[in-house]
Amino acid sequence: MNMSEEKICLKVMKLDSKMRSARIINDRGHQVAGGMKKGLKSLEDAKQDEMMFMEIALRVRMRHEFDKEFGKTLFSLSYRDKVVIISFPMSDGNVLLVSGEKDLDFGKVPFKIMKILESFPSSSKTF
Repeated sequence: MNMSEEKICLKVMKLDSKMRSARIINDRGHQVAGGMKKGLKSLEDAKQDEMMFMEIALRVRMRHEFDKEFGKTLFSLSYRDKVVIISFPMSDGNVLLVSGEKDLDFGKVPFKIMKILESFPSSSKTF
């Protein structure tokens, strides 16, 4: 575990009271830093976490296929019935995966998170 990865997750969690989790997952879908906000219970069990992380890691890699046509993916957002999930590809192949309450200001928060990522040189560039 990289301390700067933990710092990224902590800074992201402090951005907004509506944040539920901030995690960094590697290209295989394994969590390498971060976690759920203290006092909150995950909406899914650990086995489902693993499956979701692997799916997100794969989706991030697949989006890379369209970089030439559309430019690099800076983040992707899923607005679901119970939660907002945002993924940010990182330069080292990892993904910052963030979840928040449905009423999280997803028009502003992702851009604040991008600024945090820019402040950590090893994670500031996407693929």
